[in-house]
Amino acid sequence: MGKQLYLFGAQNVVIIAMVAIVAMADDNNNVFQPCEDAKIQKSDGFTFGIAFSLRPSFFVNDTTQLSPCDRRLSLSTSNAQLAIFRPKVDQISLLTINTTTFTPEAFGGYMVAFAGQRYAARSTPTFVANSTFIVTSFTLVLEFEKGTLQNLYWKRDGCASCKRNPNFTCLNSQDCAINQSSCMGHGGSVDCSLGIQTAFSGTDKHQVVLNSWYEVDKLRQYSLYGLYSNLRDSLTSQFNIF
Repeated sequence: MGKQLYLFGAQNVVIIAMVAIVAMADDNNNVFQPCEDAKIQKSDGFTFGIAFSLRPSFFVNDTTQLSPCDRRLSLSTSNAQLAIFRPKVDQISLLTINTTTFTPEAFGGYMVAFAGQRYAARSTPTFVANSTFIVTSFTLVLEFEKGTLQNLYWKRDGCASCKRNPNFTCLNSQDCAINQSSCMGHGGSVDCSLGIQTAFSGTDKHQVVLNSWYEVDKLRQYSLYGLYSNLRDSLTSQFNIF
């Protein structure tokens, strides 16, 4: 599993998810830490982290956003939580976090995806949950140039996946949210586990074009869930059971 995880300037961060951190047979990327730089090719796995905290915790002086790997942030004292994933490069993956055992609103309600040290890429903070609403479906695009991560960004569908469903609320004209009272753990019957689709764009270290983003862009944000039999009970597959 590589070196001991050391993030946020402290060793007391709880890891809430760790998925496929070991290398696959055709995986030549030996970087397993999200806070180290990697140069990838199409067959590799790629390790990145998602930090959960208060939105201001990702900024210095309320203006400059830094990577969660940067020790100048106060994440070590803000009860931040961490998930680590290693999807295969240029494959569409669906990553999950079980919210029956983890409540993102209890840890600030925002998340930032990040990877790298010298090339410290990070997404903007995105809302996940508060005491009233939770957003459960996300699409994360990892953008590379010649195999080096340049950017991570959340791709939103403008609530296209829930516009005509009265059981969902469109927040800020961009995110489909469900009332927490409908979720397991809050007295409801719906599995509100987080689902994060990952896709890739740009080029690998051999300048091979990464195409998975173009594939996922053709699909509605929730349609991929039907491809994963072990997620039949996820929130997005329950649109019609309310």
